[in-house]
Amino acid sequence: MKSFTSKVAIVTGGGSGIGKEVAMRLVKDGASVVIGGRDEEKLRLAASQIDASGERVRYLAGDIAQLPVAAGLVELATREFGGVDILINNAGVFRPKGFLELNETEYDWFLDTILKGKFFMAQAAARAMQPRGGGAIVQTGSLWALQAIGATPSAAYSAANAGVHALTRNLAIELAPLNIRINTVAPGVVETPVYNTFMTEQQVEQILPTFNAFHPLGRNGQSADVAEAILFLASPNASWITGTVLPVDGGVMAGRHV
Repeated sequence: MKSFTSKVAIVTGGGSGIGKEVAMRLVKDGASVVIGGRDEEKLRLAASQIDASGERVRYLAGDIAQLPVAAGLVELATREFGGVDILINNAGVFRPKGFLELNETEYDWFLDTILKGKFFMAQAAARAMQPRGGGAIVQTGSLWALQAIGATPSAAYSAANAGVHALTRNLAIELAPLNIRINTVAPGVVETPVYNTFMTEQQVEQILPTFNAFHPLGRNGQSADVAEAILFLASPNASWITGTVLPVDGGVMAGRHV
């Protein structure tokens, strides 16, 4: 039997990259999925690729930092598919910028999208999971919240993701009596479209390969690498795992070659 047969999942940041990869694999493995993101056209295209029949995918565009968006995703999943069993709390933003140059608007952008968005999305999903007897939440955190990386100054981004990691541990305790598990993956450098939001295509092609050697395994991550870890943590195979932050980083947290 497929691992996610008859399950209903919400995937934030589901229009591209890691979120889209996870959504595609969930549908392939039997789930019905609602994807969220800010760009409606991107979501429409992703939905057609995730499930060409349109039967087991829906989408809702909106800024996850706005609380009604989380409520809307849960309402859509409940109306169309009957409830919520799984939340892939994946939406986020990334843009390196030095601490001394960062302004309040940019700080708020990181904290609101990454931490506030995940906090209230998890809350809305957990409330919907409760009458179904439990569920699983998997969040996307960051290697940058575990160690500072000089080449990509990211103080606000890192602080926001450190909050996501702490949220994971706290919610694991609070939600355990409801049979709701929560875990987080902390990826290293993963080649997704997020880099195109602050670099040109030419810059991406030139700069990203320079990070291959940063990882002891010798290469940057791909969306599929992180998706595999997320799907494991969301699956019944991880039924005795909650409150963990799992580095998916090509060995960076283990140490350095030199």
